[in-house]
Amino acid sequence: MAELDMTKFLPLIKDDRKNLVFLARTAETAERYEDMCKFMRALVHWTNSKTEKTDLTLEERNLLSVAFKNVVGVRRSAWRALNVDENKEDDLIKIYKKMVEGELETKCKDVIDLLNTLIKNCKEEGDSLVFYLKMTGDYYRYLAEIIKDQEYITNAQTAYQKAWDLAQKNLKPTNPIRLGLALNFSVFYFEIAKDTSKACELAKSAFDLAISKLDTLEENLYKDCSLIMQLLRDNLTLWNENKEQSDESNATSGQTTNPDN
Repeated sequence: MAELDMTKFLPLIKDDRKNLVFLARTAETAERYEDMCKFMRALVHWTNSKTEKTDLTLEERNLLSVAFKNVVGVRRSAWRALNVDENKEDDLIKIYKKMVEGELETKCKDVIDLLNTLIKNCKEEGDSLVFYLKMTGDYYRYLAEIIKDQEYITNAQTAYQKAWDLAQKNLKPTNPIRLGLALNFSVFYFEIAKDTSKACELAKSAFDLAISKLDTLEENLYKDCSLIMQLLRDNLTLWNENKEQSDESNATSGQTTNPDN
């Protein structure tokens, strides 16, 4: 695929936020997610270049998430396919896997840099800041999956914890951003930190609080909320089963579900 030449769009964009959003949406429709990332990167830099720094709207945040989720997701899937046991001793596959790891690391660091800019420009400790911190935790977690570096693990936990502290303070238990954060933070504890007890504790607490408030939930949020709650419950069931098996026979763990897998 040819690299997108952004200079071709500059005369038409004219520092216009609406045009950048339109191009990002168009790239999503065309499933050209690499291009979508470039348009969203330009949008973040555009908002940061203004004297009065502006935050992304809800739609723009979601476009940013979709763009990098797809670009990074395809590389995570490729890495997992190359990392199966029967491939681990093949020298050619080792070289190929290293190339995929390099691409994944570059893409993750790219979005983390953008998120750092957005975090610095956040004026309120509301859903935007929680969203950006959660995304930061997610991409450090992806790095920690493939690169054995304690710094990535620490950075992921720090970002998740900051987001969780803010979410508990400022967001309702049924807020989909708070629930998605609880889901992914608990996955971090289970898969990266190898702390099943904390993973179960966090997931159960988030699920129980949300279900106790479900009757007060706005109708337009019910579908997103219930979907994430189902994933939390699925993980809890799996993790508790694994914990019981581990206590009995040190059985290996199964596959966890979260929105990014």
